[in-house]
Amino acid sequence: MAEPSARRKQSDQLALLDTELENLPPELRWREWMGRVEAVIFAASEPVTRSVLARVVGASCNIDLLIDDIRDELRGRPYELVAVAGGWQHRTKKAFADVVRAALGGAQQGSQGQKDLSQAEALVLMCIAYFQPITRGELSSFFGKEVSRDLIGTLRSQDFIASGPRSPQPGAPYTYVTTKTFLSQFCFDTLRDLPDMEALEDAGLLSKEKLLAGNIMPGFASNAEEDVGMIGEE
Repeated sequence: MAEPSARRKQSDQLALLDTELENLPPELRWREWMGRVEAVIFAASEPVTRSVLARVVGASCNIDLLIDDIRDELRGRPYELVAVAGGWQHRTKKAFADVVRAALGGAQQGSQGQKDLSQAEALVLMCIAYFQPITRGELSSFFGKEVSRDLIGTLRSQDFIASGPRSPQPGAPYTYVTTKTFLSQFCFDTLRDLPDMEALEDAGLLSKEKLLAGNIMPGFASNAEEDVGMIGEE
């Protein structure tokens, strides 16, 4: 009974919120909508979707134009509004990454419950991203080495991957797919934002041989010291 009651309470709160702002001049109405949208995104711990933002602005409001105007106002700030994981989120600009790391270092990393990926973990994650849904056996065949359950468990504990549909193979093993956390962590809005593999191969920037040698794309691993010959340990 508590859940329906909570939904009714939220609906009542939304009904009391004047989203149309018809009594305001157009310019002031737009500024109010901008403030509401930025406040919601700033307060949220995860990327905020279009449907959530639509709750606090009028039916005639163009959210994309609103986002563009907010971004324009943030151009001189050390943070920006980025499209990630199907929504929008405030992110510190890359130019200040070293400053943030020097000031907060492991404390910030620990607060998010995430650690740097090893080279082997990054390789497997990259393959899952491109070839999902994919089974652990298929990953092992790709690398020519057993991909350990421990490695898969590490990626799951970081919420980078989740179980996908069962494979039609004998035994119906689970497949693995990437998550919204993966998109958010690597600043992708959708999987369509992954660099086109065929284009990378045509340009000579990516191949199976390079993957196996550990020459992965920047950003997928921050620790390149692990021996990639070991794809986790059983």
